[in-house]
Amino acid sequence: MLRASALISPMTEWSQLTHAYGTAEDVPGLLEVAGPDPESPAWDELWSRLCHQGTVYPASYAALPVLVGKARQLTATDRTMPLLLAASIVASTDRPCGIPDPKDAYAAETSELIELAEEALRHPSLADSPERYVELLEALLAFEGVEVWGEELHGLSGEEFEVPCPACEAENFVVFGEYGYFSTTDSLYMNEATGHRKELQPAAISSLEGLAKRLHVRALTDGQHKVADALTYIFGSAYCAECDALFLTSTLRPTRRLAGGGSAGSPDRQRTPLPQSWHTPRPYTGGMLLGVEEVHQHA
Repeated sequence: MLRASALISPMTEWSQLTHAYGTAEDVPGLLEVAGPDPESPAWDELWSRLCHQGTVYPASYAALPVLVGKARQLTATDRTMPLLLAASIVASTDRPCGIPDPKDAYAAETSELIELAEEALRHPSLADSPERYVELLEALLAFEGVEVWGEELHGLSGEEFEVPCPACEAENFVVFGEYGYFSTTDSLYMNEATGHRKELQPAAISSLEGLAKRLHVRALTDGQHKVADALTYIFGSAYCAECDALFLTSTLRPTRRLAGGGSAGSPDRQRTPLPQSWHTPRPYTGGMLLGVEEVHQHA
């Protein structure tokens, strides 16, 4: 395997580029030592510098070809970190003025990243890692230029999204999984069984279209049945726990509960720990029989 230094173009003047903390002259050294281990401190440092809380910098884009090279060298099971960092850089809309869309400026790199992500997604080891599967699927969407879901699909693993009611603007927590399947305005719903809750209305599989259908079919094909099940709730509907208005749950903002730590090895990309319910089969209740149109009829 080539050393990372062999992947870094000598034409790149890193000292003239900037990241979150100033000059980027330290980036080549960090890229050199960042390996397949997602817990490597080098990845923390790179993420903090190159995609700090979703903001990217000139050095972020200069690092893309190197991240592609590292992902290419690593096996399908080991390339997660360079793929996820590259995806966050590509998907970010908080970039310096005058910087072109990386999907255009780095079209060749983006195309290769799509192939590398596809290969990683097909690896059998993901059968027991739904959270990592979701993160890689999100990365693939980012490389393809899919807005919103190229940055937010990872919320599936947290089994909770925050959705503002379009009628009264109340913040609803849309919960699906370990704690039940409901919407509520009570942020402490996991600690108390009481509180006003409204049962979710998952989308009928036959009603899924476009990206929703594509993601659902893919998850089933890849043997990710928990992910497929969660997608019917994300693309379903819910009643506001405050005013009873019906809204689509896909108009969401993922909530980030950081208790217990993250899973992607970076303080700037922390993830909710994978709930136990993703490993425990849930009895089918028939809840998927209602599509969005049918919900309106029963409202």
